[in-house]
Amino acid sequence: MLKTPKEYTYDKIVDSLSKQDYKIGVNDIVNVSIFSNDGFKIVDLATTNLINRSLNIDYVVTRDGTSKLPLIGRVKLAGLSIREATEYLEQIYADYYVKPFVILSVVNKRVIVFPGNGGAAKVVSLVNDNTTVIEVLALSGGIAEDGKAYKVKLIRNQDNEKPKVYLMDLSKIEGLAAGNSVVLAHDIIYVEPRYRLARTLVAEITPLISLITSAFLIYSLVSRK
Repeated sequence: MLKTPKEYTYDKIVDSLSKQDYKIGVNDIVNVSIFSNDGFKIVDLATTNLINRSLNIDYVVTRDGTSKLPLIGRVKLAGLSIREATEYLEQIYADYYVKPFVILSVVNKRVIVFPGNGGAAKVVSLVNDNTTVIEVLALSGGIAEDGKAYKVKLIRNQDNEKPKVYLMDLSKIEGLAAGNSVVLAHDIIYVEPRYRLARTLVAEITPLISLITSAFLIYSLVSRK
């Protein structure tokens, strides 16, 4: 699966891949925390406790790229980086809060990894915004024994665009720069598996040998009667 033709032209790996900021996308679940007074704790004179008015809820980015937030209704978040969305919401909430302080995070970011051992695949959740290809491979258990470390593909499937496919050689130290490329949610990391002819033949012939052996055994038992 996910094979490319021999003459396939891969997308060029550039330095910007290691510096890309995550862009909020459709179906992302964003956690938004909104604090007043620049996030500074306010002292309740009656109880001497530190308090602060805040909202902290998860919201879904719908197909039109918007999310419905308290007080302000629907706002478009898709296509914005975390920092851009945070600053944008602080500007809007300034009409409702004194010096609003917003913390925003995407809580359902994940990457699919095929480590190079056939049909086995893993889904890795991205906790950090700047997780690299090498880190994702490490989180998934590393490249499988049958995987080609010199043929690792980063497949980026973006909405309404042709998927971009980057080829990486992680078998040499020179490939470290490519391996430090930052992954984005919904990326696919595919390690091409080695085709082991002997192992494949054994796997395919074993059931046939077992069948012949069983038939021969039954014949032997019947012929003795």
